[in-house]
Amino acid sequence: MVRRHRELSAFPGYQAFPGGKVDVPDADHVYQPGTHFDQSPRLFRALMRELEEELGVRWSFAAPGVPRDHCIERCILMGTALTPPHSVMRFNTHFFRLDLSERPTFTLETREHDSGGWATPQLWMERYRQGEILLAPPTLMALRALAADPAAETIPFDDFRGEVGDGVPVLEAQYGVKMLMVRSNTIPPAQFTNCFLIGDAGASRLLIDPSPRNDEELKRLRHTADRLGFDEIFITHHHPDHQQLADALARATGKPIGMSADTQARIRARSPRFFDGLDLRTHADGDVVSSWNGHPVRVMAVPGHDEGQLALMPDNRAWCIVSDLIQGIGTVVISAPEGDMRKYFASLERVIAAQPAVIYPSHGIGLGGTYYLEQTLRHRRLREAQIKQLADAGRSIDDMLAEIYREVDAFLLPLARANIESHLRKLREDAATAA
Repeated sequence: MVRRHRELSAFPGYQAFPGGKVDVPDADHVYQPGTHFDQSPRLFRALMRELEEELGVRWSFAAPGVPRDHCIERCILMGTALTPPHSVMRFNTHFFRLDLSERPTFTLETREHDSGGWATPQLWMERYRQGEILLAPPTLMALRALAADPAAETIPFDDFRGEVGDGVPVLEAQYGVKMLMVRSNTIPPAQFTNCFLIGDAGASRLLIDPSPRNDEELKRLRHTADRLGFDEIFITHHHPDHQQLADALARATGKPIGMSADTQARIRARSPRFFDGLDLRTHADGDVVSSWNGHPVRVMAVPGHDEGQLALMPDNRAWCIVSDLIQGIGTVVISAPEGDMRKYFASLERVIAAQPAVIYPSHGIGLGGTYYLEQTLRHRRLREAQIKQLADAGRSIDDMLAEIYREVDAFLLPLARANIESHLRKLREDAATAA
């Protein structure tokens, strides 16, 4: 297996089998008897090309019944996984098993992968159970099938999409960090707010940011949450797409609901009766609220996008649920009165310094490493320099909006304006501090 480079846009930092996309020229490949193992010429050509590109090995083939060294003796299509309906992009992934005459020496293509190696399926699964690796759902199912039977020739992909029907989909790319895909009233292009479930057996199991968009989605979420079991609802910050109908879920289940003091105050100001009859708990920076794989899970204050925003991270820093510190889909808005660009920069810097192995935003998939946090901070610094240059030239906010965000959809322009205003406030504060 290989680990995908953490700078890739798709599944960064995930452990995966070597492979890649079917290119247009692959469709022109002509079937040659005795060399395709009865596989589709198009798919087989793509498979051979990708393996040569990624592993640096030019393959040879054994004639039927005649073994040869350094060659593929059998090629079996074990199954095809189709991405689920909630995915932004949908595609088939074909899983092939290649039986080799001996173990070749590979030279990894380092633009796509930063490591790779051989291990038994059982060892890969043990690394997954220890929370050491990220796996896309069909890859996890393939490893499970091979760990159960190394001679397996088929992989049952029918249920890899997680719970369907009466519940919501559940993904577990990293063991013990369940991500419930809940449709929410969030800002497009995002459609979901990730609802996480963490906590060892015997520890407090936290259901984080349940925010179903309507009563029907609440029913689906509760079906799944009740089956999995949880002890407390944890709200990362006060924005509606992180807490809508969380009070209804707390009342229906009798579970307590926890958050920062600032988040409590902002929700109460927006919805005075939100907490009526609920067991309310307050969490602050450094509090231990659960455990994961035996490691205490602590609260980390990460203001900036929202003054009361909290992140969660185990002491071994295997992951960090960062809420809206970054966006896997779209851009973070820093808007007054709850937003503060100086604090936002400081929160990014704090999490980057902690170097968690995996970052979980509230919108989008988990991300290996802190690369995307670093990119966000770098982008914000460049944007601030651009705004300062325009401000020093006497340009108005409307001028800046037209020049900087000329390709942004019109309905997002008020959010872009809020970011410009926040950068200008930070620049004024920085100047005052320097003086």
